[in-house]
Amino acid sequence: MSNHRSFTVPDGLVGERVDVVVARLLGLSRSFAAEIVESGGVSINGHTAGKSDRPLAESTIDITWEDKREPVIVPVVINEMSIVYDDDDIVVVDKPPFLAAHPSLGWTGDTVVGALAGAGYRISTSGPPERQGIVHRLDVGTSGLMIVAKSEIAYSVMKRKFKDREIHKTYHAVVQGHPDPTEGTIDAPIGRHPGSSWKFAVTADGRHSVTHYSTLEAYPGASLVEVELETGRTHQIRVHMSAHRHPLVGDELYGADPTLTARLGLTRQWLHAIRLGFEHPTTGRRLELEAPYPEDLRRALEILATH
Repeated sequence: MSNHRSFTVPDGLVGERVDVVVARLLGLSRSFAAEIVESGGVSINGHTAGKSDRPLAESTIDITWEDKREPVIVPVVINEMSIVYDDDDIVVVDKPPFLAAHPSLGWTGDTVVGALAGAGYRISTSGPPERQGIVHRLDVGTSGLMIVAKSEIAYSVMKRKFKDREIHKTYHAVVQGHPDPTEGTIDAPIGRHPGSSWKFAVTADGRHSVTHYSTLEAYPGASLVEVELETGRTHQIRVHMSAHRHPLVGDELYGADPTLTARLGLTRQWLHAIRLGFEHPTTGRRLELEAPYPEDLRRALEILATH
């Protein structure tokens, strides 16, 4: 059932994050309020809000949402998802594209959680029901390494490690053009795009975001770059490289050339989480894991190299 409410933000909530405002106004959990915001269901004075936006005094907030449904984790067999590492505490998967991390509002496709259930894995029960065991996420269209906690202690420790930036995350991306300089750092805040509930952008009032990149290979009209993240904002690499005037090849949401996308046979952004480095949550042993490029990305590179 669809619901809609409109409020003038009370004085006691002025300046609070909008997901907090929604939770308190409607008596909902913070996680469900954040889902409503992330799905584009909240506007402030007529403008779609991001969950970190903070309404001013006398702002009008409009909220549209569907009644909370218990998350349905559908076990599925995803042969393309391989297990890179597995023990009693964590499992690290090589996520194929078009697989979401977990069930969410607006997503009806398969998930990593469902694929693990289909393969007989039991994961941590910590976290919101639909995100149990999930300590970080990859975009639906991004492939590569993703950690899922199996034990409760691993969930707690790995969530802290990600928050404290103790996980070394390396991505490979193909961007349009040739970045100049060939390596550098993009330090620019990221927030919800003012004109779209599904996009993000570099905004003055966004969250602190830092991306390091270096060029590995230059092709005619495109470059393979290695990217390391200091922060982990939604769509961070895609937003930063687009703002740097070098959008990811295939990423038409952020300005990629559709002609080049078609020529390379891509149906998603060329972005792969290739390496993860971290200390094991219970043993402290250092793990360095790597995942090869999937077929669609390798094929696109071959076309770039031969044309």
